[in-house]
Amino acid sequence: MSCSTWLQFLRQYGPAPRNDNMYDETIQRSARRTEVLPIYFEHPCQEAILRCFDQSSAIRLSVILTGTAGDGKTHLCRQVWERLGGDPKAWDSDDPYLRLRLDAGTIHFIRDLSGWAPQHGLPWDSDKETLLQGFCKSLFVPDPSDVFLIAANDGQLVESWRRLGDSEDVIRARKLFEDLLVEDKQHREGVSLRMFNLSRGSSADLFDRAYTALVNHPGWATCYEGVPGEDKAFGPKCPIRHNYELLKTPLIHSRLRALIELCDHNGLHLPIRQILLMLSNAILGHPDCKDHLMKPADVPRLVREGTVSKASLYNNVFGGNLSATRRHGIAIFDYFERFQIGYETSNRVDNILIFGESDPDLGRHFTELLKQDEFYGADGRYFAARNSYIEGEDDNLQDTKDFLNLLVAQRRGLFFKITDQNADELNLWELTVFRFAGEYLSEVLGVLRNQGTVKRPIISRLVKGLDRIFTGMLVNTDRELFLATSGNYSQAKISRLLADKISVEPRHGERVALELNESDRISMVVHLNDKIKESLELNLVRFEFLSRVATEGALPASFSKECYEDILAFKSRLLSASEKRQSFDGERRDTDLEIRLLSVSSSGLLEDRFVEVIV
Repeated sequence: MSCSTWLQFLRQYGPAPRNDNMYDETIQRSARRTEVLPIYFEHPCQEAILRCFDQSSAIRLSVILTGTAGDGKTHLCRQVWERLGGDPKAWDSDDPYLRLRLDAGTIHFIRDLSGWAPQHGLPWDSDKETLLQGFCKSLFVPDPSDVFLIAANDGQLVESWRRLGDSEDVIRARKLFEDLLVEDKQHREGVSLRMFNLSRGSSADLFDRAYTALVNHPGWATCYEGVPGEDKAFGPKCPIRHNYELLKTPLIHSRLRALIELCDHNGLHLPIRQILLMLSNAILGHPDCKDHLMKPADVPRLVREGTVSKASLYNNVFGGNLSATRRHGIAIFDYFERFQIGYETSNRVDNILIFGESDPDLGRHFTELLKQDEFYGADGRYFAARNSYIEGEDDNLQDTKDFLNLLVAQRRGLFFKITDQNADELNLWELTVFRFAGEYLSEVLGVLRNQGTVKRPIISRLVKGLDRIFTGMLVNTDRELFLATSGNYSQAKISRLLADKISVEPRHGERVALELNESDRISMVVHLNDKIKESLELNLVRFEFLSRVATEGALPASFSKECYEDILAFKSRLLSASEKRQSFDGERRDTDLEIRLLSVSSSGLLEDRFVEVIV
């Protein structure tokens, strides 16, 4: 394996129009043809899947692998096949169905249900239908001799079973699959099946494994052997080499991981294929090369033309080397785009970028973050564009546009260059649309995973945001959660009739807390007493939304109406829970009605006064 061969192979993982190497069906053939080791790491579910087919176990189970395209279903099927002694050459066939006979029975592999089932509208082949009927039957017997491993994308599984001829076992299996998918469960008691929904796993965990496998790949060692001159491929001035060495730094890894973990906590799953695509594009991306990806032969030209800065890893991780159309069609770049890194900024950051060189207070930041970066920092092109911008030479609108694009690239660079020690001073997360994301990761998620308790000021701020939305008034209350209505409509924008209030601090069973749920997601849990509680999954968008409402006093226009409606729906559930508690405690009266009207004091605190109506 030579350096050039390895880099050509890595290029095929990127966003080229035909990235066949992103599919497990072809990557092994390409690896053998080029004698390059593929990027390999063990999937988090691999050992659990293999245990289902353990020949020494008294219980054998069938397995269904589902998830989105690129989650590694076919790869996992191949790993099971080879670990159980299957012939690798047989696996290389184009047949999506294979079987493996072992002493304990037969394992049937359907590694691509969509390629095996008939097209929509066509009848089932009788042999295939008989096989699936047998699979359905095997699920409901305690120790089946034949077990199955079936891989199917989301939606394909249920759709295929709907098209099977009805029988008692098929109907039971169809209902089972739907329930497991909806409830996000792996198994049901008394059923010989495990379902692994790979799209429900941690994208951050997949990123860690893919990242480690890529940066430690033996192909890189060949690139450092006998490094040629400065203007040659993988020489000291080579952007491919520099991007690789940047990617290996702990700071770059931690910031990329933070973005992917935040995607997880926004309900945006990133499959393996997308993660590898982003990593390879980070190293090889350049807008002036074929397919926008560098080859070793491109390096001398880029050095000679002085366009190495366009290969910036900081821009490539967001797909900045691609056209807007191509970038928006790739999930990971679409998800990263939602952070608006490069477009969000602060006065302090832009002062560093534009005036920092001559400012005595900001000069050290300019030197450290831009001037010392000889590859992607402030070069001659940047200085010329900046000076033209400052001097107001705006006759050429294209020059102004070019400088603003350079600012976008430099802000993206700062997101990956600002150290953790300087993150608070320079307000790192103001470079994103989620200003509270850093706190979300460290002070909430990190604390809860370490079995800690989230700080009171954070909970108080969230409660203040809830109170402002629940009442529709600019209140400063954060010690109690006020449940208010307009009288006959709980989701009115202004609600002045107080139905109930719940203490934030523990009192008589009442409290408000942040907790991790079974899916390792953050929930805000409102305990009305020891037996009644309601929870709201606090994803990143909702956390930012409530924090902005609490600190800025208005609903941020950058957030969708859906988020606001989610909070009002939570209020409705809390009102129902409050009525349930009052009924449980015997507090409801039938002879008179007490109305409590809310008003805001001069200090912004909510006050309520009683109006009694006798009936």
